Amino acid sequence: MTIRFLRLISDNSQSAIRIPKLLFFLGALLFALSLPAQAQQPTKIPRIGYLAANSLSDNAARIEGFRQGLRELGYVEGKNIVIEWRSAEGNPDRLPALAAELVSLKVEVLVSYGPTPTRVAKKATTTIPIVMSFDSDPVGSGVVASLARPGGNITGLSSLAPEISGKQLEILKEIVPKLSHVAVLGHSHEPGNAQALKELELAAGALKVQIQYLNVLSAKDIKPSFQSVSKQRAGAVLVLAGPVMSPHRTEVVNLAAKNRLPAMYYRSDYVEAGGLMTYGVNFIELHRRAATYVDKILNGRTPADLPVEQPTKFEFIINLKAAKQIGLTIPPNVLVRADRVIK
Repeated sequence: MTIRFLRLISDNSQSAIRIPKLLFFLGALLFALSLPAQAQQPTKIPRIGYLAANSLSDNAARIEGFRQGLRELGYVEGKNIVIEWRSAEGNPDRLPALAAELVSLKVEVLVSYGPTPTRVAKKATTTIPIVMSFDSDPVGSGVVASLARPGGNITGLSSLAPEISGKQLEILKEIVPKLSHVAVLGHSHEPGNAQALKELELAAGALKVQIQYLNVLSAKDIKPSFQSVSKQRAGAVLVLAGPVMSPHRTEVVNLAAKNRLPAMYYRSDYVEAGGLMTYGVNFIELHRRAATYVDKILNGRTPADLPVEQPTKFEFIINLKAAKQIGLTIPPNVLVRADRVIK
């Protein structure tokens, strides 16, 4: 049949000229029809949501840690991954609407920045995987069933390391040997602070230091708390984790300096804002590790099967400018142990 068809065409000289073009067309058509249907569809770019209570600029260093973790895994924002950034800009009442918006976008993974966004995200969805970039007590607050087997749709990183607070008090005592009274500023609703206080009490008993706890529930409580510290003649201040003071850390740092109080903070950004020192979890590292959870989930793993990981890196930072400002000399044996010294 095919040979006869070609002979008929060859009888006509004009048609013979068109044979190569016709054969090319038929070959191309057959090749196209032989391709799998799925290969003709564009590759879907994964979309993840990121939910934070404070402004993104306020959390810039930790967010960059998250981005670095993604880059290390081969993800380039805007190229092979899309991130929907949402921030409540310091107003936690906005979080439920922002979480609902991310759910409506049908993101593949929702990354939560801290305990409050995690709890809001949990209420917003039971199906979209949620990755905690950090949580001060995910088991104690009921976010996950256990660290080894989180269950449900939430997993990620825990920042819980209550024994650190006792070590923080020891360092304060080394720097101020005659220290007898320490004011502790915290937020009673912050998961993990109850355990941190227990550790502080144990350390305080051994060091013969009296502790005064001040509950800072709103920004309006910051200045009165320092006034109370001054009246009680505390010799130093120790700041625990909490959603209130972090966005106002410059005010906290300035009030400590104004009252000439040696201060220990739980996070490095207080020291970078002019505070005296920090000994605690490396939060940038936690955010970098959060990217590994995103990658695993995008590759088919489920949150229920991914154990919650605990901190592995800690940092001790001293700001000598702040020490000089309050007339404090840091002993050489303490300085030599610092991971970083700001001069």
